[in-house]
Amino acid sequence: MAANGHNGRPTRPDLVIDDQERGLFRIHRSAFTDPDILALERERIFDRCWLYAAHESEIPDHGDFVTRRVGGRPVIITRGRDGKARVLLNSCTHRGAVVCRELRGNTKVHQCFYHGWSFTPEGEINGIPGEDAYSEAFDRNERRLAEPPGGTSVYRDFIFVNFNRANDVSLDDYLADAKDYIDLVADQSEGRMEVAPGTHAFSMKGNYKIAVENSTDGYHAPTTHKRYFDYLVKSNAMDKGVMFAMMASEEQYQRFACKALGNGHSILGRSVGPWGRPMAHWIPYFGEERKARFEEMYRKAVERLGEERAHQVCMCSGNLLIFPNLVISDIMTTNVRTFYPSSRATWRLPRGASAPRRRRRRSAPSASTVSSPSLGRAASLRRTTWRRSRIASRATRR
Repeated sequence: MAANGHNGRPTRPDLVIDDQERGLFRIHRSAFTDPDILALERERIFDRCWLYAAHESEIPDHGDFVTRRVGGRPVIITRGRDGKARVLLNSCTHRGAVVCRELRGNTKVHQCFYHGWSFTPEGEINGIPGEDAYSEAFDRNERRLAEPPGGTSVYRDFIFVNFNRANDVSLDDYLADAKDYIDLVADQSEGRMEVAPGTHAFSMKGNYKIAVENSTDGYHAPTTHKRYFDYLVKSNAMDKGVMFAMMASEEQYQRFACKALGNGHSILGRSVGPWGRPMAHWIPYFGEERKARFEEMYRKAVERLGEERAHQVCMCSGNLLIFPNLVISDIMTTNVRTFYPSSRATWRLPRGASAPRRRRRRSAPSASTVSSPSLGRAASLRRTTWRRSRIASRATRR
C-alpha cells in the first residue's frame, strides 16, 4: 500500500485495492472502524440512495400505519383515505416532537402529545388548539407532515423512500436488473405477497458492511452454519452430499456464485439447493401426506407462469441484496432484512418473514409462519433495526 496519511491512516484512495489483473482485492480495516468514513457513508449512501421502508401489505386498510426508522429518520408509513400508501416524517411541524409513538395500528388522526397538533393519515393538519390566535401569515399547508424530499415509490408492493432533494433517479432505474429477482419473489403468489405478522429485531456490535458482505457470501455456509446443516441432514431435510457437491467443481460453484445486478445490487445463488421450499419444492422431510399438495401448487404455478419461470420461482433459492441495506433471503423461507448503522461499531437489524397470503387475518399471526432457519424459532413482531420479516402470498387483491 502507499504511504499512510494523517495519524497513520491510509489516504482515501488506498482504502480499497481492486487489482483485477492480478486477482487481488483488499479493504483496509479503517473502512470498518473510522467514524469519518461512517459519516461519509451516511451522507453519500444512506442520504442519497433509495431505501426500503415497508411492504404494502403491512398497511392494508385506510388508516393503517406502522412506525420505524428508515435511514436513521423516524417515519410513519400509512395508508390514506384515498388508498395511497405514504411515508411521512414522524416529526411534528410545530416543535419537532415525535407525533406517533405507537409501533402500528389504525387511526383517523395522529396527534402530537406535546401541544396537541393533529394530522390526517395524508399528513394534512387536522386540528390546532388555539389556531385562531395565529396571524394571517400562518399557512396550514406549510405545516403538513413532511414527506421524504427525494420521493416515495413502490415496486411490486415494496415501498422505497429517498431523502436526497436533488434525486433524479427513478426507483425503476435504481433497481436495475434486481427487479427481475424481486419479480421471482413476488410471483410466488397467485395474488399478492404479504409480510406475515412477526418481526425479529436486534442490534449488535460490528460494522453494518459485514452484514452486507455476509449476505452475498456463500463460502461461509458449510462451516459457520455446520450445526444447523447437521440438524437438517439428521432430520432428513437436506442431502449433505448435494451440499458439498455444490463446491466440488467450477461449474457447480458458479451456479451458486454471487452475480452483480447493477447499482451495487447482487444475487447469491438462484439455483436449486439441497433443501426443500414451502413454495412447491417437496422433499421427504415435509411428509408423504403433503406431497400431493406440493405437486398441485407446482402444477398451478406452471399454468400461471410457464414451465421455465415456475421452476425458477418454486424450485430455486437465493439471497438478493438491494444496495445499500435490504436483503431478501428467498431460500427455505422468504425473509426481508434491513439494517442501519447507529455507530461505527454498532448496527441494528430488524427482520421478518413473508409468504403467499391466502386469507386476511388482522389480529392473529398467520398460521403459515414458520421457524427461521438462522434463528431456530418462529419470528415475533418486535422492532429495533436489523428488522426481519417473513413474506407470504395472498390470493385476494384489494
